[in-house]
Amino acid sequence: MASSPELPTEDEQVSWGIDDLHISLQAEQEDIQKKTFTCWINSQLARHISPSVISDLFTDIKKGHVLLDLLEVLSGQQLPRDKGSNTFQCRINIEHALTFLRNRSIKLINIHVTDIIDGNPSIILGLIWTIILHFHIEKLAQTLSCNYNQPSLDDVSVVDSSPTSSPPAKKCSKVQARWQVSAKKALLLWAQQQCATYESVNVTDFKSSWRNGMAFLAVIHALRPDLIDMKSVKHRSNKDNLREAFRIAEQELKIPRLLEPERIYIPGTVSCASYL
Repeated sequence: MASSPELPTEDEQVSWGIDDLHISLQAEQEDIQKKTFTCWINSQLARHISPSVISDLFTDIKKGHVLLDLLEVLSGQQLPRDKGSNTFQCRINIEHALTFLRNRSIKLINIHVTDIIDGNPSIILGLIWTIILHFHIEKLAQTLSCNYNQPSLDDVSVVDSSPTSSPPAKKCSKVQARWQVSAKKALLLWAQQQCATYESVNVTDFKSSWRNGMAFLAVIHALRPDLIDMKSVKHRSNKDNLREAFRIAEQELKIPRLLEPERIYIPGTVSCASYL
């Protein structure tokens, strides 16, 4: 008589459940980053001399010219490219893009042409995050490092959950070199400064601090007080605050909607930092 299959113990069932949840959260976080980066790239490509749109980041980036168009918009330079669209020419164009980034002293750790051609999700997300860090967030770090010569810059803490680590900001002078901060620390410091006058808003990271929408609204109010009545935000739900913040940012400040309220509840630094 065949023996009955051995059932997993209660501890094993709990362990499997945790593992499944972890995998599910990882997949959902990857999906959020993919959607956020796709929206961000499209907002940049719309400014190119030959505007284009991508629908699937992991597939469309293989074409090579997408990366080149993106870098041309961000850098203001015209980059060399092959005009064909076969696999060989796509590889050449991707190599042109990676070479351009390396020539700007941007570290591309474990990012290779083959990974992009293969549509490797983690590598592609890491590449786009590196580009965002260099061309947007790191410029803010340099500005803050030059404008704020104070030790408090080094006291700002950020939980690092990015696909790739951010390189240090370039020195703006030898005297101010010790006040250089990482790109994300600079962005967090900027957000804290914008929200400093709002007692009900406490920004400590790029995760839980933003889930109720009040930090987004406080940043907008600090920049444009005429757009928001901060007294009313306390009486609305978190999702309503998030919807209102993204609506105002899109309609009044012309900031593309990279995030959706339903997605803010998933932990993640990259998407929130990209939007800011």
